[in-house]
Amino acid sequence: MQQRQRRRQDRLPGERPLLAGIGISAVGIGMYVPFSLVFFHHVTGLSFAVVGLVLTATGLAGLALMPAAGAAVDRFGAKRVNLLLYAVRALGFALYPFAHSPAAFAAVSLLAALADRSFPVVQQSLIGEVARGSARDRLQASLRALQNAGMGAGALIVSGVLGVWGTAAFSHTAWGNALAFAFAGLLVTRVRPAAGAGPAAAAARTRAGYRMVLRDRPFLGLTAANFLAALGYAALSVLFPLYIATWLRGPDSLTGAAFTVNTALCAGAGILVASRVRRSGARRTRSAALGALLFAAAFAGQIVLGTVRPGQTATVAALLAIVVVYTLGELVHSPSAGALSVSAAPEAVRGRYLATYQLSYSLATTLAPSLFTALMAVDGRLPWAVLAAAAAGCALALVRLERHLPADAVHAEPPRLPAPDAPAAPAVPAPRSADPAADAARPLPARP
Repeated sequence: MQQRQRRRQDRLPGERPLLAGIGISAVGIGMYVPFSLVFFHHVTGLSFAVVGLVLTATGLAGLALMPAAGAAVDRFGAKRVNLLLYAVRALGFALYPFAHSPAAFAAVSLLAALADRSFPVVQQSLIGEVARGSARDRLQASLRALQNAGMGAGALIVSGVLGVWGTAAFSHTAWGNALAFAFAGLLVTRVRPAAGAGPAAAAARTRAGYRMVLRDRPFLGLTAANFLAALGYAALSVLFPLYIATWLRGPDSLTGAAFTVNTALCAGAGILVASRVRRSGARRTRSAALGALLFAAAFAGQIVLGTVRPGQTATVAALLAIVVVYTLGELVHSPSAGALSVSAAPEAVRGRYLATYQLSYSLATTLAPSLFTALMAVDGRLPWAVLAAAAAGCALALVRLERHLPADAVHAEPPRLPAPDAPAAPAVPAPRSADPAADAARPLPARP
């Protein structure tokens, strides 16, 4: 009973609509992302070559707009921009079934790509407006769990629909996606930013642009460290299938099993793991570094597995065990790293800061296919060695950046004060903490 009351007290205004919107939109994403080329081929009637070329070109254009999305968040507030992007995504999927020419498909795809690429920046900024302290870590964990659960549910839904109605159902799926994004947007209208949050004063906005971000060396270091971890995130969808099929010579079903284990653990255990990490009081830099080290351990396990190459049964068991370690690293790293980036960004230019940070994920996703295939051509274990070194480097960088980042970004909660009804302590000067950030009287370190 006490735990339930505590959970209710911890809830933020509009938290439930925000999370419900994320879950519903994730279902829509899951209904087309696993089938993207096939999906758009059947919806538009265009060839696979044309669809692939258009999606690549519009995706790159979407990346170019991310800085503008960050500036829009700083000017108008994350909630307004979030609602706009939901509306654009809903409109795009409503129009896809009518885009039967390459030009029409390119126009609609560009519209959707501009919204899709910018959405993570705006969503992270909205979490920064809604939550403070450890509530950011909790929302990050809930967000990731709902995204995985929603995408898995969406993939199951579209698989069932296709099994009943065939490829003609893709058009109906597109309209279903449009409704999902529209409904998610309606839910976000009920979200209320925290007191004092929102776009900063006009004078502060005009003076603080991307030049401020580029001068903030600790935040740029944080972004670079996240790029090293982001390569590991890209490994599951890009490197795992290639490695299993070519180096381990395993069945294609093993790739599906790895994805299923990862998705199920993220959806079912993500909030629990993040809660344990948060209650431990660990600094965000340290918990994110721990997640990166678990990544490195999983990648080292792939090297061992690729060297030993046991029988098929042992290979399946070992690979699934590695996926469990990899997923645990994801569950530990993601909430802490996300909350760290949001909290390290000054409120006046949070959108610009997070747009810069999000480029680390986008760049890693863009480079991963060519990088992994080139390394695989040399030796199947080489990409895992590079990833293990990158993850270890990420962990080291996070620990070294700790002293240069704002204290309220490194620590989810300020140091606890004595309870009001506690007996008065003797009048002896309290020793200063060995950790400067733990001294509540110490002002936050100034940014360089």
